[in-house]
Amino acid sequence: MSESWIHGYEMLNGVRLHFVRQGEGPPILLIHGWPGFWYEWHLNIPVLARQHTVIAPDLRGYGETDKPAELGAYDMEHLVGDLIGLLDALAIEKAVIVGHDWGGVVVWSAALMAPERVERVAGVNTPLLPRSAIPPTKAIEASGDNRLQYMLFFQEPGRAEAFFERDLEGTLRRFYAGAGGGTEYLSEDEFRVYVEAFRKGGLTGPLNFYRNIDRNWEQAAPLEGKQVLCPALMVMAEKDPVLRPELTAGMEARAPDLRKELVRDCGHWTQQEKPEEANAGSCRGPR
Repeated sequence: MSESWIHGYEMLNGVRLHFVRQGEGPPILLIHGWPGFWYEWHLNIPVLARQHTVIAPDLRGYGETDKPAELGAYDMEHLVGDLIGLLDALAIEKAVIVGHDWGGVVVWSAALMAPERVERVAGVNTPLLPRSAIPPTKAIEASGDNRLQYMLFFQEPGRAEAFFERDLEGTLRRFYAGAGGGTEYLSEDEFRVYVEAFRKGGLTGPLNFYRNIDRNWEQAAPLEGKQVLCPALMVMAEKDPVLRPELTAGMEARAPDLRKELVRDCGHWTQQEKPEEANAGSCRGPR
């Protein structure tokens, strides 16, 4: 790991939140997804830090950030609240916010819920989707799409935890390989960082993100019809098996100042599989 970034902690929104920080300049927040933590940006932070103050937090439930016991503590109101709370704690009025996977859901939600704090927003693999007509778990059941069934498997507390704990290394490796078309992008040392983080922190907090998808759907009702009006970037990965590029069709209606970029021959872990492409411009923000 780089010796030039620093680790910080802030008490906010009821949790002690851990983050990594590097560089000087306009602030940019990098928000990780599942199953990751701040480290999924480790190839991007030093490059972006040449022009930005880069801040990469562990979301609640992950890494060195607190892991509340209550299931409802992982809904979108809390997750966006943590992001805004971090900006407040660091005396940042507005920032570019970039999110991958679940982090993408958080940053798009933040751009809708707190637009005054978002300078620009970028989703890496994760599109800004319209609110479904029925709760997400019902929509997944009705879809018959086998690529989405893991989200239903995650719903029952304890069940998925036991599944992962039986063979943490093997299960994580299959997740990273299945969504990425192999694990060539991960060195063994990098993979060990992830294994040790989840061995230490457990899986309940991260899985609770999925267990709040219906709650988030209910809370999002007042946002229906709202647009992301700041400059926005959608980074699509050609070979992502779940967050497929075609899911971005029609996003311009929800984010009218939108630019799209397609990363070829890339699976789900874009900023690790294709770091040069990401660092060349995609993760810097929309414009």
